[in-house]
Amino acid sequence: MDDDALRITVLGSATPYPRPGNPCSGYLVEGGGVRVWVDAGSGSLGELQRYTGLGEIDAVWISHLHADHCSDLLTAYYALLYADIRLDAPIPLYGPAGIADRLAAFLTNGPQRSPVEDAFAVEELRDGHQARVGGLGLLARAVEHGGMPAFALRIEDRDGRRIAYSGDCEPSPALTELARDCELFVCEADGEGPGHHSAEQAGRTAVDARVDRLVVTHVGPGVEPERAVAGAGRVFAGEVAYAAPGAVFAVTHRTVTHRTVTP
Repeated sequence: MDDDALRITVLGSATPYPRPGNPCSGYLVEGGGVRVWVDAGSGSLGELQRYTGLGEIDAVWISHLHADHCSDLLTAYYALLYADIRLDAPIPLYGPAGIADRLAAFLTNGPQRSPVEDAFAVEELRDGHQARVGGLGLLARAVEHGGMPAFALRIEDRDGRRIAYSGDCEPSPALTELARDCELFVCEADGEGPGHHSAEQAGRTAVDARVDRLVVTHVGPGVEPERAVAGAGRVFAGEVAYAAPGAVFAVTHRTVTHRTVTP
C-alpha cells in the first residue's frame, strides 16, 4: 500500500444490524496526514482500533442519525472522557443538525446534561458544507433518505484525488454531481425503494458520475454481495467491488488499488 495514497478502510458495512464479523456502516479514511472516521455504526469502533486508536482520529463525519450509522458515538464518548484516552481538545464531529442534543438525550442520566461537547467539537452539516481536516477537504451534499436530514460526502486530498461516499440515499442529481469524476465511489445498495439505491441504481449513478471505480456497500438483507456486485456491473462497465469488512481501497493518482486485511 502506497503511504502517499488516499485510502478508505471498511470497518463494517452491514445493515440494519451488525452480523458476526461485519459491523454496521463505518469507514476509516486516511490521507493528507490525517485520519477521519466516516460513519460510526454499531461495532465499528472496535474495528477502528485494529488500525488506529480512537484518540488518534482527527475528525468524525456522520452521514445521518440512524443507529446503524452513528450509535458507536455513544461508546466513543465514554472512551474519550472516562477511560484511558487523553484528549488535548475535543475531536471535530461533523453531523446532521441536532446531533449533539441527540447524543446528550441518550447519555444524560440526571438533571445535568452530559458534556457531549467535551468529547466532540460539533459542527452541523448543511448542503454544500465544506471542512478542511489537515490535507483533506470534505464536501457534503444533502441527499434524500426518507425525509430525514442526510448527507453524502466527497473527500479530496491536495493532489486532487477523490473518494465519494453516498451515505444512505436514493439516486439524485446532487449525488451524481458530488461523485463526478471521482476515482472511487462508495455507494450503498440497500435495495430499490424510497431513500435507497438498488445495486443496479448504484451502477447507474456511477455511470452518470463518470467515476473510475465503484464499491457497493450497505447491501440489504437477503442479497448476497456477489449478486449486488453483478447487478451493479450489468450497468457500470468499470470495476465493481464489494465493501467487505477489512477491505482497503487506495487511490494513487488515477489508479485504485484494493486489498483485504484479515484480522
